[in-house]
Amino acid sequence: MTAKNFDHLLGSLQQLKPFQVFTVELNSGQRFEVDHANALVYRAGTAVFIGPSGVSYWFDHNSVNQVIGAPAHLAE
Repeated sequence: MTAKNFDHLLGSLQQLKPFQVFTVELNSGQRFEVDHANALVYRAGTAVFIGPSGVSYWFDHNSVNQVIGAPAHLAE
């Protein structure tokens, strides 16, 4: 995915009204759930998400395998 497409996708998901939880799956197989629009910041193909427990997830357009428009428990 290009950096431009990555930014566009995250922006589109972040701006949904009402916001809908989505899951990011990295190339490593790790998944995390983006559960709040304001906990995600992205720019130029790089993003950071701060999870509810304060854990931060740094990822970029090259490290994402897929973005799933559903919570992690439904993304199977």
